[in-house]
Amino acid sequence: MSLTRPDPDALLARVKEEEARQRRGKLKVFFGAAAGVGKTYAMLEAAREQRDDGIVVVVGYVETHGRVETEALLERLEILPPRVVEYRGAMLREFDLDVALARHPPLILVDELAHTNAPGSRHAKRWQDVLELLDAGIDVSTTMNVQHVESLNDVVARITGIVVRETVPDSVLEQAAEVELIDLPPDELLQRFKDGKVYVPEQAQEAVQNFFRKGNLIALRELALRRTAERVDAQMRAYMRDHSIGQVWPTAERLLVCVGPSPSSPRLVRAAKRMAAQLTAEWIAAYVQ
Repeated sequence: MSLTRPDPDALLARVKEEEARQRRGKLKVFFGAAAGVGKTYAMLEAAREQRDDGIVVVVGYVETHGRVETEALLERLEILPPRVVEYRGAMLREFDLDVALARHPPLILVDELAHTNAPGSRHAKRWQDVLELLDAGIDVSTTMNVQHVESLNDVVARITGIVVRETVPDSVLEQAAEVELIDLPPDELLQRFKDGKVYVPEQAQEAVQNFFRKGNLIALRELALRRTAERVDAQMRAYMRDHSIGQVWPTAERLLVCVGPSPSSPRLVRAAKRMAAQLTAEWIAAYVQ
């Protein structure tokens, strides 16, 4: 292990960055491969434990999809009233950002980070609501699936044959203080579909025949695991940087990407990021062994 003298300017920049981070709210993302793996349930269980530890927890918006077990976890939690919006003859329930900011709790739960807000909302996307909460110094717990990660949009479309329109910028996920992977084997998830624990029977049957085929679920699960491994690697590199630690192992792989003015360049960059994540996951597995 080699030690190098910290650069004073870089050290000062990190101190200022840490001070800004301390003033800002902390984001926790319950991350999964697909709907039904238990992200919302895990978020609510964690919230109840935090409440029992004396932390004030407020539910800004949670979508239970009629799941009895999930609804039971909402008991004795403070729930903010939704903002009701009329759109094309339907009454939509939306997260009320202004009510949340006025309440200003230490911790708020805001489900489904990739959700598109109803027309007329201050922000087009829920992740933008969450960023405003964080800027106000409020900690936020939220949920999202791997298919909503913007840089994975192309690969998800190739796997499932469906282009996901609701995406969250990678930069938002990278801001999270914690990402907790909620994992469930595909066979167990498919059984949950059959038992009606994810969608109502008609929706469940259609979902299993289309997006939620077993092969798709296996591939999405692999993407979620790799993305989580990539985050662990980023944390490791940040720790080494902050502690002025030099190279502690030989680098086995290097990746060079040549980008030009071609319209396919953004796709090439996203593919390179996925390849880098794969190499990282393989290195971690080899290192642990």
